[in-house]
Amino acid sequence: METTIVNRVAQSSLVTLDPQDFREAGEIVEIDVKQRLFMGLILKEKDFRAFVAEMDVEKYRDKHVALHCSADAIVPVWAYMLLAATLAPVARSVFYGTPQALEAELFLRKIRQTDFSEYRDKRVVLKGCGGTPHAVYVELTARLRPWVKSIMYGEPCSTVPVFKAK
Repeated sequence: METTIVNRVAQSSLVTLDPQDFREAGEIVEIDVKQRLFMGLILKEKDFRAFVAEMDVEKYRDKHVALHCSADAIVPVWAYMLLAATLAPVARSVFYGTPQALEAELFLRKIRQTDFSEYRDKRVVLKGCGGTPHAVYVELTARLRPWVKSIMYGEPCSTVPVFKAK
């Protein structure tokens, strides 16, 4: 007797969304102001302005730039503003925060521009991807919830239920 193997996952009405598909394109680079601090603590305006004026902005062309300071120092806001004003004409985007925070923001920007009404009454699986910021799953869940029958996390063959409409 021959047994036919049936792929019930493929036959199901599950819609799988890969959070990685929601990432805005582009490379992330950082400028850590820590490198410009005198004695690792103080930002000297004259030296910082000279640094910005001499900076090769072309290496930031079409890239997402994260501006931050990894040292425990007080950096005046004008320093970040000066960098932003210099980089904005060439960079894809300029962001105040760590590269990790910018990574999450690149997902969130695209998610917030997406119309999720196409998932009305669907059963959605948010694919579990290593390296995807947790904020992405939270935002996708909140945006999908008004539209879908259910939200699950993982892979279609092994999911964790997250939400089910009443």
